[in-house]
Amino acid sequence: MNGSTMRHRLLLPALASALIVSATGAAHADEGMWMPSQLPDIAAQMKAAGFEGRPEALSELAQPPMNAVVKVGGGSGAFVSGDGLVLTNHHVAFGVIQYNSSPQRDLIAEGFVAADRATELPANPDYRVLVTTGFERITDRVLAAARGKRGRAYFDAVDSAGKAAVAECEQMPAQRCSVANMDYGSDFYLVKQLELRDIRLVYAPPSSIGNYGGEVDNFMWPRHSGDFTLLRAYVGPDGRPADHSPDNVPFHPPAHLRVSTRNVKQGDYAMLAGYPGITFRHRMASEFAGQVDWQLPSRVALYRRMIEVIENASADDGEARVRYASLLRGLLNGLKRAQGELDGLRRSDAVATRRSDEAAMLAWLDSQDDADTTRADIAAAQAVLDEVAATRERDQLVTTILRLPQLLRAAVTVQRLAIERERPDAERESGYQQRDTALIEGQLRQLQRRYAPAVEQALLTDLVLQYQALPADQHLAEFDAVFGTTPEQVRAAVAALYAGTSFGDETVRVAAMQADRETLSASQDPLLRATARLMPAILRLEDAYKTHEGELLRLRPAYMRTLIGHRRANGEAVYPDANSTLRVSYGRISTLDPRDGVRYLPLTTVKGIVEKHTGEEPFDAPQPLLEAIAKGDFGSTAEPSLATQTVNFMTNLDTTGGNSGSPVMDAEGRLIGLNFDSNWEAVSASWMYDPRYKRAIHVDMRYLRWLMAKVYPAPHLLEEMRLPAE
Repeated sequence: MNGSTMRHRLLLPALASALIVSATGAAHADEGMWMPSQLPDIAAQMKAAGFEGRPEALSELAQPPMNAVVKVGGGSGAFVSGDGLVLTNHHVAFGVIQYNSSPQRDLIAEGFVAADRATELPANPDYRVLVTTGFERITDRVLAAARGKRGRAYFDAVDSAGKAAVAECEQMPAQRCSVANMDYGSDFYLVKQLELRDIRLVYAPPSSIGNYGGEVDNFMWPRHSGDFTLLRAYVGPDGRPADHSPDNVPFHPPAHLRVSTRNVKQGDYAMLAGYPGITFRHRMASEFAGQVDWQLPSRVALYRRMIEVIENASADDGEARVRYASLLRGLLNGLKRAQGELDGLRRSDAVATRRSDEAAMLAWLDSQDDADTTRADIAAAQAVLDEVAATRERDQLVTTILRLPQLLRAAVTVQRLAIERERPDAERESGYQQRDTALIEGQLRQLQRRYAPAVEQALLTDLVLQYQALPADQHLAEFDAVFGTTPEQVRAAVAALYAGTSFGDETVRVAAMQADRETLSASQDPLLRATARLMPAILRLEDAYKTHEGELLRLRPAYMRTLIGHRRANGEAVYPDANSTLRVSYGRISTLDPRDGVRYLPLTTVKGIVEKHTGEEPFDAPQPLLEAIAKGDFGSTAEPSLATQTVNFMTNLDTTGGNSGSPVMDAEGRLIGLNFDSNWEAVSASWMYDPRYKRAIHVDMRYLRWLMAKVYPAPHLLEEMRLPAE
């Protein structure tokens, strides 16, 4: 997650996802995260690559197989049975596993197999599965009131129109709606989704399988990870989405994917559907330079420091280590991703390439009738970006201070909720409307299992000390008043906050959701008093963000029109950049030549698990797995050409963050793999696609079947998926 995204998610928790910038790109042979509606336009390309179905059928979101593909937590997944069984990654469901773990019953280490549906475990209250049911272009409606406005007024007009569309859409029972921004404010779509709220843990291998290789192997090939988990979605007895209840029944999806029982090999067609997060492939050249020169190096340093603080603060506390396992894993992943992205952009000389492309684009623009007006808008957009860059260090740290320490974030949330409740619901800040109440309550409740006072105090202290080290003109008066201006004052202020607060009590947090602003202001709780004093600064930062964002929403479309026009003039294919909406990529199972004299084969086997095994984390394969490998009883899941059991395979599919858990299908739409990673050389693909290096890494469904049949048996689940228990 980049720094600007972190800031947006804090200050604008719901609208940030609706106003995520996107771009359009020239497609290489297998490049592209295509909107389903675009697939009929590239039918010939898909057929040539080996697809045996009808691309037109994939454009229907409410029809199979697309309605079997779901958004799960922060990633993707798919229904794999008629009784609501959802397949996703172990790391996508890691928060659910951690939520149900304790030192006495460590499901992270031990794994979990529900013997029957009565023993399935509830997910954390804010965990969701979303099924996309509609995707409607509403550009004219969103932009109608914005035309002629600037800055904050432009932002507010777009925001209000989006909220109105969402409110109208959500009058339909059990429907969750959002507005997706395409092409930097050029196009807007209303996304309709069925929101399933009662999600339960069904099957999770031990972390020594689901995360085999850990951070050492993360983004690396060859891989040997069984990164999968099975969940189940439940609904009320009436068939409608409902909160967790023992009376609920399994959800019956309109379609589910069939797990393939065939073998796969190099060159086979592969297709992936999921919810990729954000790509930035056609940001302005100056933004590419900022990413390489400042954003990625600063993020590496920040993540590394937070990891060190959390590890040191929890070193002697087993309970704290369990509670911070999910956050720590996310930070480790973010650190490695940031470093890989930086290395990849430098390897591909991305800044120089983007500058060259942009120069050619602007030269083409000079031959167009609207050149002067368009150039003026592009220059104005650059001026806004320069203004934002002037406070980027401060903004990144302040956002992290307010987002990462869980208890502080909860106190800020209830303060903001009280402010927003004074307004009509339609005018409230996105993320604090009536539609968001259940999610907020779920977040406040689940905090109990992800918080340890000593760890949070250490983390907050270190972050504030970093903020205080900034130049004085970057400081915010409210932050200095709350935390002090010297290291001694900071340490004393943070210690006092946590020594005197009762906000660590779940009942206190949830009750505070109902308090009005006056009641909260009169509270003697030091954490609530501190966040009340911080709120004017938070609102001021948010106003500045919205002013900048409003101008960029108004001005960026000029850049995008030029980019698209230039690409199309050269006969190049165009597809929208990723923005967390449902997308499809296609390609083949592929080798990779990352360096001179080195070739990576596309399939790995259990032999590699044994070769890597040291008995110590992260190469601590569990004994049942080692014994099963030694026994060699692979049955129908073995790869005949290798005479052993496969584990992972690699394709040239176009993926990015958010595609974790995406189903990988064969030419006939059967499930052959589960996406979980990219190779190190391709981490930078969120900014620049390089066909020489872009690869995606998947769990082979044959490995899943073998583990569930022979190693950690779950014959009842295999039967449910109509798979042989052998």
